Amino acid sequence: MENEMVSTGASESRQALHAIEQLVTFAYNHGLIQEADIDYSRNLLLEEFGFDEPFLEAVGDEVPASPQQMLDVLIDYAAAHEMIQENSDTYRDLLDAKIMGLLMARPSEVTAEFMKRKDAQGIQAATDYFYKLCIDSNYIRMDRVAKNEYWKYESVYGDIEITINLSKPEKSPKEIALAKLLPPPVYPKCQLCRENVGYAGRVNHPARQNLRVIPLELNGEKWFFQYSPYVYYNEHSIIFHHDHVPMKLTKDTLKRLLGFVEAYPHYFLGSNADLPIVGGSILTHDHFQGGRHTFPIQKAEVTASFTHKTHPDVSLGIVHWPMSVLRLRAADAESLLECANEVYESWKGYSDAELDIEAWSWIEGEKVRHNTVTPIARRSADGEYEMDLVLRNNRTNEQHPEGIFHPHREMHHIKKENIGLIEVMGLAILPGRLKSELDQIADILSGHSELYEASLMEGHPLAVHRDWISDLMQAEDAGSLTKEEAVEKIQYQVGGIFTTILEQAGVYKHTEEGQRGFHRFLTSMGYTQHS
Repeated sequence: MENEMVSTGASESRQALHAIEQLVTFAYNHGLIQEADIDYSRNLLLEEFGFDEPFLEAVGDEVPASPQQMLDVLIDYAAAHEMIQENSDTYRDLLDAKIMGLLMARPSEVTAEFMKRKDAQGIQAATDYFYKLCIDSNYIRMDRVAKNEYWKYESVYGDIEITINLSKPEKSPKEIALAKLLPPPVYPKCQLCRENVGYAGRVNHPARQNLRVIPLELNGEKWFFQYSPYVYYNEHSIIFHHDHVPMKLTKDTLKRLLGFVEAYPHYFLGSNADLPIVGGSILTHDHFQGGRHTFPIQKAEVTASFTHKTHPDVSLGIVHWPMSVLRLRAADAESLLECANEVYESWKGYSDAELDIEAWSWIEGEKVRHNTVTPIARRSADGEYEMDLVLRNNRTNEQHPEGIFHPHREMHHIKKENIGLIEVMGLAILPGRLKSELDQIADILSGHSELYEASLMEGHPLAVHRDWISDLMQAEDAGSLTKEEAVEKIQYQVGGIFTTILEQAGVYKHTEEGQRGFHRFLTSMGYTQHS
């Protein structure tokens, strides 16, 4: 028995040493380290795992294309030898980032390489390099991103993109309980702060030793550019302020968006709204989201065009979209900025009682603003500047306590969270719980009668979908579909529900009355429609 344990231990050690050698080779092959760094990097990993000498055989061409396989071997070894507190996703990820951080260039070196490529080959070559670096360093976990469910729904507004987000690891009940006992974090102040670069992390804050950010200047201020580790779309970028300052949507915000797309013309950049209910999940640190993806909103057509005598060189149009969108376009960024800011300032103070749009209300003796916008900037194929202003209002009432222009309660079984920038543009990010729930509903539609009966019981995971399932079961084909047909039907239904959610978030409805109201707003600013 003792000999078997020794043999097992030797085998584990050999596998771990082999993984270290493969990982160092991977890092060199993918440009994370240079030839002069190989011995240094190997020794750092040997020290981390308590080894005195390396794997003495050549690894040859057997190095995987992704670091994950080698990392799993090393983290399994660490778990078996009690080097991590618990063998859970959270603690594995903390060590994962630490390992890859040992195989990366310093932040200043990454920035220097980015700038060198930008100057020599252009900004697109620089972002290509940086994005690949973030994938190769496992900061962007492509193995998890690949697990996300994705499909398209053909709506009257064009294709709508649907994803079920499975890339964020879920915490165990033990970790959740432990996190509640910890004091409120003071460093870093949030997950967007620049101090995250190189941070070791903890049970309630991700490790970021493999995070790198690129400094940039917007409107004369210091900002940083990084990629999201959860890439909801291609080259999903986050642009965040140098300091931990709250979200605030002003003319300067719009100027920063236009300044960014001038410098990064192959990317779009947008901002979440700055008010609760209609804003994003992080309002405490000013930031934008951008990237290299053509969203459905960008493909949507302008259905009514308007002109203004003060801004003859700026075109403005109502976009055929479930939400209420104005598209401004001009060759000159400064002209577009002035026009967009005037629309924004006008909207902030605009009310239309007939349509439940109230710009302000008095709450506990304080005047509270309700109107804002979700702005999105991009460059068109011909180089002109475009800005979409999505009109938002965060007022609540007795009928809709979560928000009048927010997913209504009958939709909460699919999505109840805020409709933020990404959803506004036509990409649904739905909670991970839906993967198993929708799969079970597909079983019901394909004849699993026992599961249907169980779903009607209080406390069952599918009980939240009870009314929807009942509606689905009224169809003639209910119970006789193949599993594949049922999945296709459910995906179509979910796409329709999300489109309805976007319509509910729109302040001007797609009715004759709603569109008249939209035109009233534009007329109030002095715009005239032209054919």
